[in-house]
Parts: sequence; C-alpha cells; structure tokens
Amino acid sequence: MSLIELKNITRSFKSGETSIQILKGIDLTIQEGEMVAIIGASGSGKSTLMNILGCLDKASSGDYIFHGENIGQYEDDQLAKLRREHFGFIFQRYHLLSTLNAEGNAEVPAIYAGFSPIQRKSRAEALLAALGLQERLKYYPTQLSGGQQQRVSIARALMNGGEVILADEPTGALDSESGQQVLKILQELNQAGHTIILVTHDKDVANHATRIIELKDGEVLEDRPNTPPPIQTSNHEPVHLPQLSQKKNTEWLLLLDRIINAFRMALISMSMQRMRTFLTMLGIIIGIASVVLVIALGQGTMNQILSNINSMGTSTLTIYPGSGFGDARSGRVRSLTPNDVNFLSEQSFIKNVTPVVNTTALARFGNLEKNVSVMGVGTQYFDTEGYTPSEGIFFDEESEENLSLDVVIDEATRDELFADHTNPIGEVITLNRLPMRVIGIATSKNQRSGGYSNLTVFMPYSTAMKRLLGQSYLRNITVTVHDHINMKLAEQTLTTLMIQLHGAKDFFIFTADSFKELVEETTFVMRFLIFSIAMISLVVGGIGVMNIMLVSVAERTKEIGMRMAVGARKSDISMQFLIEAVLVCLLGGCAGILVAYIAGYGINQLELDLSVGFSLISIVVAIGASTAIGVIFGYFPARRAAQLAPIEALERS
Repeated sequence: MSLIELKNITRSFKSGETSIQILKGIDLTIQEGEMVAIIGASGSGKSTLMNILGCLDKASSGDYIFHGENIGQYEDDQLAKLRREHFGFIFQRYHLLSTLNAEGNAEVPAIYAGFSPIQRKSRAEALLAALGLQERLKYYPTQLSGGQQQRVSIARALMNGGEVILADEPTGALDSESGQQVLKILQELNQAGHTIILVTHDKDVANHATRIIELKDGEVLEDRPNTPPPIQTSNHEPVHLPQLSQKKNTEWLLLLDRIINAFRMALISMSMQRMRTFLTMLGIIIGIASVVLVIALGQGTMNQILSNINSMGTSTLTIYPGSGFGDARSGRVRSLTPNDVNFLSEQSFIKNVTPVVNTTALARFGNLEKNVSVMGVGTQYFDTEGYTPSEGIFFDEESEENLSLDVVIDEATRDELFADHTNPIGEVITLNRLPMRVIGIATSKNQRSGGYSNLTVFMPYSTAMKRLLGQSYLRNITVTVHDHINMKLAEQTLTTLMIQLHGAKDFFIFTADSFKELVEETTFVMRFLIFSIAMISLVVGGIGVMNIMLVSVAERTKEIGMRMAVGARKSDISMQFLIEAVLVCLLGGCAGILVAYIAGYGINQLELDLSVGFSLISIVVAIGASTAIGVIFGYFPARRAAQLAPIEALERS
C-alpha cells in the first residue's frame, strides 16, 4: 500500500536577489514497510528531500500525499502532529540533550504525545533494554559512546511508534563496528514493519536497503530495487519492541504535564548555568528589594507619624493666622489675640484653650550661654501636649495674670545650662537679659515634643508677650474639644464663631486629620518618586533577562530543532522559554524580598530614626512585579524561539 507519494516536488532557496532551486520536480512513491536509501553526491538534494519527507521543511511547490491525504499546505502545528505520531528521526550527530540521561532523552517525544510519566518511563526503559542499553538508563550523553548515543536516538525515534523512521547519515559519526550494529538494528526494525528511509552518501550503507534512489542536481537519476545482505548474527540480540500503549492523558492533563516538564527543563537549564542565572537575577533582586524596602520604609514612617499624631489626641484643633500654610502673608497677619482665648474658653464644647507665642533668646546661667527656643504658653499647654514635671512644678493661672518671671525648662536645657549638676529648681537664668526663675523641668510623654528638643524654655504667654516680646498678638491657639464632640462639627462651629468675632476669615484651622492628610500626601509623593526609581531598576533587570534569554535561544537552537522534530508544538517551545524567564524573575523576586527583610531588620536593629513596616501588600507587589517582568521581557525571546523553523534550528551551527 502506498504510504508516501510526492508529485512534482520542488524546493528553492533565496540567495540574495537570486533563487537557487535544489529539488526539481521530484516524483516518488514509497510503500509501507519499505527500506529506502536515498544517495547522491553533496549538493544533490538528498538531505532537502529527507527534510520534506519528514515534515521538517515544506516544498516550494508540488503535492505531498501521506496516507492518502495531501499535507503540502498543513500549518506548522499540523506538521508537528504528524512528526509526533508517525515519524521518528535518527540524526548523524544524535542531537541528544546533554541535560537529560538516556532514559530522559528517549522519553521526550512521548511528553508531547500526551503519554503519562509512568507510561513514558516504562516504554523508555523497555526500548533502551531492547537496544542493549539496560545498564545505561541513567547515563548522560557524555558518559556514552557514539554507538550507544545513536541507539538512544533510535529509542527516541521509536518512542511514539516510529511508523516512518528517517535516518540522516546514521553511521557517519560512528566507527565501523558501531555502524554495522546500527544498520543491523534498522534492518530488524524494517522487518518488524517500520518504513525506513536512509539518507547517505555511502553506497555500502545504502546497500542495506531494499530500494535505492539516487539523486543528481535535484532530480531522480535512478530508482532501483536492491537485495540487501542478510542480517549478520552478533552478540547483539534481535530487537523486540514493546507494544505501544494507546492510552493517553486527557487534554487538560496533557497541558499540565507539558507545563510541569517545561518547568523541570527550566530548572535544569538554570542549574547548568548557575553563575549566569545569578547575574541575570541580580537586577531583579536589586529592583524587588528596592520596591519592598521603599514600601516598608514608607509604611513604617507613616505608622510612626500617625502614632505620634494620635498620641497628641484626635480632639485637638489649632488656629493659625492667615489663609493657610502656603500664605506668604501669614507671618505678618496678627489676627489672633488674648481676647480670642477668653472668648473660646467660654464655649461649652471646648475643653482646653492654649495660646502660644514663640521666639528665640540667649539664655545665660553663670558663665554658660545657649540659644534657646522660648515658648509662651497657657497653663493648659502642658496637659494638652503631654508634658509632666519631672522636677518642680508648672506655672498656674495666677502666674499668667501677674506676668510672673517663672519658667519651666526641658531636660535638654537642664543638661546644657546646668552641666555642673546644679539643681536648677529655684535658680535664675536670663533670657535676653530678662531674669527668670526656674520652677520646673518638663518631660514629654509623647514624641510631639521632638519638635522642641533643641533647648526649649516655657513661660506664661502673657509674660512672653509683655515682658520679652512687647507684642499683643499670638502665634496660634490650640483648642481641645470634649471627647464626645464630632470633630468636623466642632471645626465648623469654631470657624463660624471666629468669623463672627473677627468679622472676616483671617485665620485657618488645622486638625490632626488635616495633619494626617498632609503627611499621607507628602509621603505618598516621596514614596512614588522612590518607587519610580526602583521600577527603573526593575526594568533594567528585565532587559537583562530578555538579553540573556535571547542568548539562551541562540545557544539552544539545536535543542529547539530536536524538540520540534519529535513533535513539539510552537506553544511548547514558547512555553518552555517563557516559564524559564518567569522562573528566573520569580526566584529573583523572592531573593529580593529576603534581601529587603534582612535590610529592614538591620535598620530596625540600628535604632535609627527610621521605622520599617513590612506588609502583605509589599509582598504582593513584589511577586506581581517580578512575574510581570518575566512575562513581559520573556515573551519576545520565547516567541522568537517558537518561530524558528525545525530544519533551520537543526542545521544552525
């Protein structure tokens, strides 16, 4: 029965502006069970003809009939299915994968055919045992002789059945004894029912076929029957092939198995190039570590600031002169006065009212002089801002009314002015030559005092206004409302009352919520800028991944060609390289997260004025970013690998 029929097959190749015709109208019929040898001098077109017969290449014109169906116009994946289910290839240079052992190399076609791992393993072992390699199942190609490697390639060709076996110079790289063993195996396979097509320039090899076709200049010069020599007996046992199982995985199990195999091959490839893999991941590690650390630093700082704001109390409002912090005139607006303090103190929803004036002064005690920040405040200021007296007392309302020359100093001022360990309580210091008696030392219960940590002296605001500054206006007024009062309503009411009192809105009110919004807005902008810089690092790392993957595609073209020859689809090839790129980036991302955590732990241990707060969102962003980088920058190399023609990949040096 006719198995293969070629009708007027031509094949031309472009060479610059000209076209070179290799095959010129080939007409050929091959019957099932034949052993055909195609011979001819170099350049006669015999390899090109074999590539067309094995669906590794397409004819420029003509009809290719296989099992009664014209496959000349088949798409790439349709041709891959034919190679997968009907053809087996034996190459002169074996084309075994160095990363797989003999068993793994023999299994490769069955992966793409949909056989389960158990079926693949069982058949590979049986085939290799039938070919005399039962003791070499776990040996890698470099551990096998040339003849043994060729027998592994024969097992691979038979893995999915090998109805048609195409052998391209199968003995060309072997010594005479190994060559005879391979030819004997091919003859036995032919007797077992396989159609064998040999391509060779060696007439002695061709003489083992039952039919010899000689090509010259792309045309059939002679097509004659041949009587091969009888099969010689040797130490080699006749080949008894195991029966091929017809049970295959379902479509979704097939896809899962292909993904698992691609994942496994990616791991093997990465392990074989450890240093290059690490250098490829380095850019991703740096970028991901930067992203995670930036998010963690921003979150930690935000949490710390908000904690400090909350420690001030969420029921506090501060009134400032002017229209806002951006008002250039606010420093010259003098709309807040002690009358406002008295007016606000009478409102039932207000708990505390604290007027504030401030300046700087030269403080002197004995021979020591220090520049200090002077805060003129009301008696309720200390309670509002979270101060307690570590020594002495705070001034009272009587001190305000009498413009007393009493001051409360903070611990930093005590340490600087009273460095000789003199007890400051009752001592007199001068502020710009104004003598003041120290009555207490203030200690902060929260971090708000950090703003006044540079040697701060507190005095009654009336004393500061009349005796030190000679002014009648206040810098700001801090108001604390009762806990059960709604802050938004309190702010609206306070605004209305102040407008009625002043006759105009020459002030603005700042709340803890406003401060939170300002902090969040500011930190968001900073985090966005730093995050953008970190993303640039990630993009650079992604470009590095793409470049390395392109190099990997170039280095592994023969592997790609071999996989296509045994039936891999375009999607199988692209999946393998895409998974490898994503895996590199994911591992780099995990390493980057680890680096960020180590760096964050170090920052926290150093007790710097920084707070690192890791969160689930940073991990999600990191993993998502690394995966996206792998997909985006791995797509082009993967697509490029999948677009290679099988014969182009196999023949590329």
